[in-house]
Amino acid sequence: MQEKHVFEYAVIRVVPCVEREEFMNVGVILYCSGKGFLQTRYALNEERLRAFSDELDMQELQERLQAFERICKGGTDGGTIGKLPIASRFRWLTATRSTVVQTSPVHPGLCAEPQQTLDRLFKQLVRQDAQPA
Repeated sequence: MQEKHVFEYAVIRVVPCVEREEFMNVGVILYCSGKGFLQTRYALNEERLRAFSDELDMQELQERLQAFERICKGGTDGGTIGKLPIASRFRWLTATRSTVVQTSPVHPGLCAEPQQTLDRLFKQLVRQDAQPA
């Protein structure tokens, strides 16, 4: 039996109009301290997002989600936040925000392989017809 590790994850959401509190799940971010794992997976379904608002800037959304990726990877490409320890990067990425890109509350779990868990959560929580970036 494989050893299980505690992991934490949050769903990445696009909230076109914060006042209306409507959102669409576009990705997942997963952190597993025991494996030194921090990664995100996302996909933008532009057609569905435009149903929420035709004023969304898809290029800007893509850039914000790419920033999540760079911060997860760490190092200088992730800017000042990317240089922080992995746990601090996860906490920064999942902090409460009032912007177009937000995360859900953080949820815990146990996993043997964080990559497989991230893939499973992405499949469950982000629409199937979305194309991964």
